[in-house]
Amino acid sequence: MIEQLLPSEVCVAEAFHDPPGLALLGAEAEQVGRAVDKRRREYTTVRWCARRALGGLGIGPVPIPRGERGAPVWPERVVGSMTHCQGYRGAAVARDADLRAIGIDAEEHLPLPEGVLGLVASAGERAHLAELGRVRADVHWDRLLFSAKESVYKAWFPLTRRWLGHEEAELAFAGDGTFTARILRRHPAVPAEGFAGRWVVDGALVATVVTVPPGV
Repeated sequence: MIEQLLPSEVCVAEAFHDPPGLALLGAEAEQVGRAVDKRRREYTTVRWCARRALGGLGIGPVPIPRGERGAPVWPERVVGSMTHCQGYRGAAVARDADLRAIGIDAEEHLPLPEGVLGLVASAGERAHLAELGRVRADVHWDRLLFSAKESVYKAWFPLTRRWLGHEEAELAFAGDGTFTARILRRHPAVPAEGFAGRWVVDGALVATVVTVPPGV
């Protein structure tokens, strides 16, 4: 699903269920030692996906522990992102010579819970989503916005090592499966024009990606 949104230099692996018997490596097991079964299965399967994706770059199985603010710790000279939701786990990786950052996110294609949109969207974004909804009522644009902001953050954080609030990125969607993110919190490591991303609705899931090209 996410592979169709990413350039060819990105290696992707996905899973739509949790295969039995998967193993954790190194510090990974300790990080979910006290986690409930659901959380442990998510954590384990998405790292299985990440190791499969890394294999596409010729990198053998390595631990991918959580680092600062929960961001995955990738091997040297690798950028990547992981995501999981009900019925989906996915990972995407690339060489840092090809991309500076990747952000991916998948969500169930359902409306956001009541009250959440007001926490993650500006007044301008809410008006934009309402207009989009009049054109394409088959898309849950509120969920798509939430997913895209997650992808934006996952691309932002490795570049800056700083938090980015939902209110600090202003998003706009196009009907051709693309979106733009204007970053309101400026940082020298982030392109002045912000980020560009892509989105897709695939059955019961929605997915978004952001990639930051080299030299930007």
